[in-house]
Amino acid sequence: MLTVLEIIKKTTEFFAAKGIENPRLNAELLVGHGLGLKRMALYLQFERLLSESELEKIRPLVRRRGQREPIQYVIGETEFFGLRLKTDRRALIPRPETEYLLELIVERSTEAQPHSILDLGTGTGAIALALAKQFPDAQVMGVDISPNALALAAENAEATKLDGRISWVESDWFASVPAGKNFDLIVANPPYLSEEETAEAAPEVRDHEPASALTGGGSSGIADLETIISGAVRFLKPGGLLALETGIAQHTALREIILRADLVTPESRQDLTGRDRYIFATAKVSA
Repeated sequence: MLTVLEIIKKTTEFFAAKGIENPRLNAELLVGHGLGLKRMALYLQFERLLSESELEKIRPLVRRRGQREPIQYVIGETEFFGLRLKTDRRALIPRPETEYLLELIVERSTEAQPHSILDLGTGTGAIALALAKQFPDAQVMGVDISPNALALAAENAEATKLDGRISWVESDWFASVPAGKNFDLIVANPPYLSEEETAEAAPEVRDHEPASALTGGGSSGIADLETIISGAVRFLKPGGLLALETGIAQHTALREIILRADLVTPESRQDLTGRDRYIFATAKVSA
């Protein structure tokens, strides 16, 4: 029989041999998940012997992670902006970079909070749900072209008890958003990788996450961003904000697209590594 610590060490060695980053952390998270223990509780039981039935719960989790399936899919959930969200292959895994986009939006909204929000390409519903929680007076619409992603978003809305303030619409960007509907805030983390960047991504991303949520079209991955920017002017209220997560080498082109779309004040903001990752623009206010 093996102790908790022994199985963690063996799992860490297995993950390291598979080229998995942070193998010890991954091992602790998966062993803890298999045993129904949080990491701190796991540390207090390092010397406990594991039964065969407990090992049977851990083995398939380790096998899946060893095949480079993302740990968020193996565990089935992730933390995002204070919410615990269900994650699976139906949608892209919410990432810390997108949490920082929301921090920047909140920073901009200290004087006037948005009352109507549109989240384009909602996936798990992470952005829509986080903003609904952050702005309790707002009504939020989340759209996605994938009915499977929308089903996952609805499950997350129910689990977080935010479903009463969010509507979900199956739509290819703005195509099915009701005509005449206007928003204080339109936000999106759309596909923005080029096909070459997607092909070079880690196996966890390239082989397991939805390709349609990664590659943005065109040689530079900018096509979906251009579609969103060009369409946003029809759905933003005067002075409304467009907030986008982008690729790090796209901002010169995006600022030109923003100005051509008759939006104003394009502003690039950097991620926590100092790279251009977010771009903001506003709708004109009538004189």
